[in-house]
Amino acid sequence: MTATTDGSTGALPPRAAAASETRIDIPAAAGVQEAAVRAVQRATDFLLARQDVEGWWKGDLETNVTMDAEDLLLRQFLDIQDESTTRAAALFIRGEQRGDGTWATFHGGPGDLSATIEAYVALRLAGDEPHAPHMAKASAWVRDQGGIAAARVFTRIWLALFGWWKWEDLPELPPELLYFPKWFPLSIYNFGCWARQTIVPLTVVSAKRPVRPAPFPLDELHTDPADPNPPRPLAPVASWDGLFQRLDKVVRGYRKVAVRRLRKAALNSAARWIVERQENDGCWGGIQPPAVYSVIALYLLGYDLEHPVMREGLKSLDRYAVWREDGARMIEACQSPVWDTCLATIALADAGVPADHPKLVKAADWMLGEQIVRPGDWSVRRPGLPPGGWAFEFHNDNYPDIDDTAEVVLALRRVRHHDPDRVESAIGRGVRWNLGMQSRNGAWGAFDVDNTSPFPNRLPFCDFGEVIDPPSADVTAHVVEMLAFEGLSHDPRTRRGITWLLAEQEPEGSWFGRWGVNYIYGTGSVVPALTAAGLPARHPAIRRAVGWLERVQNEDGGWGEDLRSYQDSTRWSGRGASTASQTAWALMALLAAGEKDSKAVERGVAWLAETQREDGSWDEPQFTGTGFPWDFSINYHLYRQVFPLTALGRYVHGEPLVVKAPSPAEAEGR
Repeated sequence: MTATTDGSTGALPPRAAAASETRIDIPAAAGVQEAAVRAVQRATDFLLARQDVEGWWKGDLETNVTMDAEDLLLRQFLDIQDESTTRAAALFIRGEQRGDGTWATFHGGPGDLSATIEAYVALRLAGDEPHAPHMAKASAWVRDQGGIAAARVFTRIWLALFGWWKWEDLPELPPELLYFPKWFPLSIYNFGCWARQTIVPLTVVSAKRPVRPAPFPLDELHTDPADPNPPRPLAPVASWDGLFQRLDKVVRGYRKVAVRRLRKAALNSAARWIVERQENDGCWGGIQPPAVYSVIALYLLGYDLEHPVMREGLKSLDRYAVWREDGARMIEACQSPVWDTCLATIALADAGVPADHPKLVKAADWMLGEQIVRPGDWSVRRPGLPPGGWAFEFHNDNYPDIDDTAEVVLALRRVRHHDPDRVESAIGRGVRWNLGMQSRNGAWGAFDVDNTSPFPNRLPFCDFGEVIDPPSADVTAHVVEMLAFEGLSHDPRTRRGITWLLAEQEPEGSWFGRWGVNYIYGTGSVVPALTAAGLPARHPAIRRAVGWLERVQNEDGGWGEDLRSYQDSTRWSGRGASTASQTAWALMALLAAGEKDSKAVERGVAWLAETQREDGSWDEPQFTGTGFPWDFSINYHLYRQVFPLTALGRYVHGEPLVVKAPSPAEAEGR
């Protein structure tokens, strides 16, 4: 890729871009094997040294500056600013600004209007003057893109809190929404859990419409300050968007005639719903955005800042802060200790670390203690299913997820624990829960069953990212792989998952990656699952996947994929600058397909070995994780360590082994 002066990725055709990378001289196969062994040892030492004393691993989870901007806006709204936090947040936000004055939502991406507006306002709160060169450049770009009026709904909600936007010009979200029955298309349980946790408190904010005195005007962010709230054009009435826009007008009219007692009851129900879902550490769902909106909602309902719920909620927000050596303060959208720990355990075991190594046993102990044994929101759709999943975060008992549960089981199978009965019981609960969370089509989503209603995404309010949780190829693949390791390859439920995966393969041979970027992630997840479940390497689906991976390999020997593949798969599928994590995903697929001795694998392994740092780590500024395809991207700082180690370990030692595979009778008994 070429880089423009503002740091964004240029528009070279992907194939030409890949060809422009420096080519590595590929050594002979024996030399590659030796280089891989050395790389495995260095990466193993690096990862072992970074385990917490309690047994977990956690890398920074980097997203974009809207997290930091909204943290400052929350503090301004609650009047709890402090100079040191503001200064540190502003230092981070300024450091993320690009040369053209904008802020992007991922490394090398284009400027994003809403992110730029929120970052600009945050810097104004920190004292940056609008005539300062970096601020003037940002505001000029915002005006050129349509100003505040063109920003997404969530940005305009934040501005409405201070009177910088009119509440009347925002979509209505009534708290009576909580009373919709579970079968209704717009029930809160038809939203994905991350959206549900955000929407419920926002119904309170929408009903209350608070306005705090603005500390300054924002005329410079409007295309026409005399007409700051221009009406948005209506979509054709015959379209879904047009229908829901007109439905929003009806809901606005309802606000004027809403029965006071019903509105009060709905607000009280929202408060109970929010409080009941606060986690033991004070957070909500282990995610920063729902925590922010929950704090605001409860504050508007009369909870003072010293109330235990509020006090613990505010305290939990500080745990998302990462303080850097230069004094900057970055806010994580959430934290990933369970996910990082199970992936690190798999990587180390596959790299040859003994199954009874004290650090692996310590990791297993910690993961066993994190299993969730009480019902959560998932039980609305599966009321009779016993709990047994794992969540992504430190504290998120309401929302265990199917992906983490599958990977934790795969990790536990690689550890020789001193209490095997405890491990077997935990694995049994996890397998039973995952099987019970299978959707009707035979596949698995991340958090819920059959969360596929098309209507929530149509709401005018939901103009940013996915708000539903349909089954995906990557999650389904991880479950199928886990079931295969548990001796359930021939179980009818596993076979249904395999059938779904085969039907989801793209014509050119890849699979779409919902939770990682993108087709390389999907393919790197599915191929190992299919082969673990018994599909031979000669199966046509496996051969198509191998052919695709060979075609998109970069000239330098690695693999990479730009996030733009979510918007333009024809141009960007499997195309982008080589990264450590994406190269590892491709290698994991090729190795599972029996391609260890192929030139593609040899070149990929050589690239990983050549690009490894002396301390055993890899550098990866690119964002290869996905929150919402295209709209919200993630740089998991541990991905660059765990996945290359897994791939190199499997190259050196062969396919992963389990400590104790269940007998067919044991597996069938679940």
